[in-house]
Amino acid sequence: MQKFLFGFIKTIVLLNIFKSQALYSSMNREELIQLLREKQFPPKILEVFAEVPRENFAPYQFRAKAYEDTALPIGHGQTISQPRTIALMLSEMDIQQGHKVLEIGSGSGYVLALISHLVGKKGKVFGMEVVKELFLKSREKLEGYRNVNIHHKNGAFGLEEEAPFHRILISAACRNIPENLMAQLKVGGIVVAPVGSRFEQEMVVIKRKSEAEFEILKKVPGFIFVPFVDEE
Repeated sequence: MQKFLFGFIKTIVLLNIFKSQALYSSMNREELIQLLREKQFPPKILEVFAEVPRENFAPYQFRAKAYEDTALPIGHGQTISQPRTIALMLSEMDIQQGHKVLEIGSGSGYVLALISHLVGKKGKVFGMEVVKELFLKSREKLEGYRNVNIHHKNGAFGLEEEAPFHRILISAACRNIPENLMAQLKVGGIVVAPVGSRFEQEMVVIKRKSEAEFEILKKVPGFIFVPFVDEE
């Protein structure tokens, strides 16, 4: 029964991806930004999508599809998330100039590049990627981003030596947000993460109100992320 359920859900996910590709197969960067504008994402989110070339972070064979509103595989069972999903996460994070931001599961490095523009020259961006090959490729692609630093470490433990952070983003599905990460969030800071089962998650937005108090600001259902990888 479990094997049948996995196959059924996998088929539905693939059908949704193919449907998205059929709808947006000829999209360029301007058309993608217009789509995000129609979804009423904030101007500063549209600006960073316009500034960062997504094709630079996609495998060669998928660069022609870089501006489709769909996830793209990057190898090792990982993906660059759908642009609309990324735009939602960044909007909910409400990143400001000068912020210190941590992304767990930074993958291709695309989201780190977007965040780099949001925090500006006075901000700092840290990525954690446990898959060594992805870590090496993303570090190379982000060489020109002086406010970005990527670590090849287990993201479940966070990055204590650089804590606390104004914002933390988890870009992989987790059943619960690791306590280590919550402890590394500044008071007043926000964490955004897809939380739930392997096959369906809610995008959860949490604010740290005090040293001991956290508040769930929002839960947005209907997401399927690749699972959180916590092995070295």
